[in-house]
Amino acid sequence: MPTAREVLLDAALSALTTLPWTSVRMVDVASAAGVSRQTLHNEFGGKDGLARALVRDAVDGYLAGVERALGTAGGTADRLAATAAWTVRAVRTNVLVKALLTGCWNERLPRPGPLVAGCPDPLPGPRSADPAPPTPAELLRRAGERAVAALDGER
Repeated sequence: MPTAREVLLDAALSALTTLPWTSVRMVDVASAAGVSRQTLHNEFGGKDGLARALVRDAVDGYLAGVERALGTAGGTADRLAATAAWTVRAVRTNVLVKALLTGCWNERLPRPGPLVAGCPDPLPGPRSADPAPPTPAELLRRAGERAVAALDGER
C-alpha cells in the first residue's frame, strides 16, 4: 500500500499533466490524494517543499530505472540498449525527467534550479536556500557511474 507521501507525489505529478505548476493548488493535491491539507503540509512544509520532493522523486525514479535496465539479462550491448530504451520511456512519460535531462524548464513545471541558456519560457529563479536539482550533465554522470558499476564484471 502506498504511503501518504507517495500518493501526494503522484497526485501532484498528475496535476502537472493538465495545469501549470503556478496553478496547482495544495488543497487540490491533498484532495486528489485523499488526505487532508494538513497532512500535505506536514509532509512537505509547503508548495516549495512539494516541488523539491517532486524533482527529487523524478531523479530517484529515473536512476532506479537505469539500475533495473542495467540488471536485465544479456550482454553489455543488450543492457545498454535497455538503459537507452528506459531513458526514452522516462522522458516520454515524465515531464520532470525530460526537464532534468535537457535542462529545459518551462512555466508548467516546478523549477527549483537555474535555467540552461536557450531553453524556452524562463521562470524567476528559486530562493537561494532551495537546493538545485542535478544538472543534465550531473544526472547523466550518475547514470554512467551506475552503468560502469553494473557492467564492470563483464570484462
